[in-house]
Amino acid sequence: MNIQLLIIILYICVLFGISIYVKRRTDNSSGFLFAGRKLTTTLVAANIAGTAIGAASTIGVAENAYQFGIAAGWYNVAWAAGAVLMALVAAGKYRELNCTTIPELFERYYDKKGRAIAVLGMITIQLVITSLQYIAGGAILSSLLPDIFSFEGGMITSAIVFIGTTILGGLWSSGLSNILSVTLIYAGVLISTVTIVSDQGGISAIAASLPPDTDWFGPLGGLGLATIVGWFAVMMTQTITAQGPVQVACAAVDSRAAKKGFLWGALLMFPVGFSCAIMGVAARAAHPGMKATLALPQMIMGLDPLISGLTLAALWAADVATACHILLAAGTLFSQDIYKRFINPGISDKNYTLVNRYAILSLGMMTLWLAFHAVGIVKTMLIGLSLTTAFTLIFLFTMFAPGLCRRNSAFYTTLAGIVTLIVWQFVPAVQIFAHPIYMEWLVCFITFFIVAIVDKEKIKQEISRG
Repeated sequence: MNIQLLIIILYICVLFGISIYVKRRTDNSSGFLFAGRKLTTTLVAANIAGTAIGAASTIGVAENAYQFGIAAGWYNVAWAAGAVLMALVAAGKYRELNCTTIPELFERYYDKKGRAIAVLGMITIQLVITSLQYIAGGAILSSLLPDIFSFEGGMITSAIVFIGTTILGGLWSSGLSNILSVTLIYAGVLISTVTIVSDQGGISAIAASLPPDTDWFGPLGGLGLATIVGWFAVMMTQTITAQGPVQVACAAVDSRAAKKGFLWGALLMFPVGFSCAIMGVAARAAHPGMKATLALPQMIMGLDPLISGLTLAALWAADVATACHILLAAGTLFSQDIYKRFINPGISDKNYTLVNRYAILSLGMMTLWLAFHAVGIVKTMLIGLSLTTAFTLIFLFTMFAPGLCRRNSAFYTTLAGIVTLIVWQFVPAVQIFAHPIYMEWLVCFITFFIVAIVDKEKIKQEISRG
């Protein structure tokens, strides 16, 4: 039997085995969505690292490195910076507040419409991110086993595994699977990087084979400072309020485990990015006419079958880790902030857990459709994540400067963020910044302070203090 196929089948069996094993812990909503709020520091670190090291952090980084150089690895450093900020500013607070989602938090302090518009924006973000994992999964499987999987077939197979394991095991399954996934990612990516560089005669030989028009090994490469700073702005913005990281923080056994877990997770993130970037640059030197998205999988396929099988299984593991967690986050947002809040508030816990599973199935199918229409993994990811600007701004002011918050702050600031992103996409004349995140922060800040001046009604927290 094909060694690569055997490795993939074995990995799929292990994933489903873990999900089935933990299913008994997920018969109630707390166990399914928040692992019973019992995640240790190790499981928090594995979960957040697994969430970060997904399609954009591996396949997407190599895709960018193929075009712009090793500076593409800064994307993972930006993610790590976001995790550190989350640890220092928000992770402990989320756990102490005992909340479940950002929209729920918005209603606690603001109003129903603030919650409603927040959940609309946040579900959109989760769907975009998940769809990109399918694209990377399709690229990996079609490169690994071209006689068995087409690119589209690889996406469909990835979707089945992502959705199936999430429906069965929830956050418990994600946490335990991520320990395996992160271990596989490190072993596979590092071994492949060393092997590929050695086979091509070292870094100097690779550099000599590259076109001279780009500073392939420079700190900025062909990306430019504004782009890299934009990555940091996006990742440090989204990590504080995207449902995936928030759900991990809320599931920690206590605030100390939440903080330490995010710090350890940050340490696990950034080395993988530069390793994938090196392989992307090596792919450009060896195969200058290759489709950029396939750069990393194709390079790895040139290695020993056992190494290539393990490494591509590791990259697929990265997609599994991210996709499962983000799918769970999307299901939580729909079930908690739409179905339970507005449609059926009196639902039993057993039926609520069932609704979560059906929501994950439905949203998973929707994201598969989106995957067939998305292009440019990192670019698409960063545009979607820019929408978290409004949520992060509202959260920070609510926690640290509530006196400036007004009853309508959450609604109008979020609305302004959504409209800004739509205008950015469809009206090129407004694209005066290097990245939409800069315009998002500017517009959201202005909107927030206008509301603070015009609206005289303080938020609930301030009313209770007075």
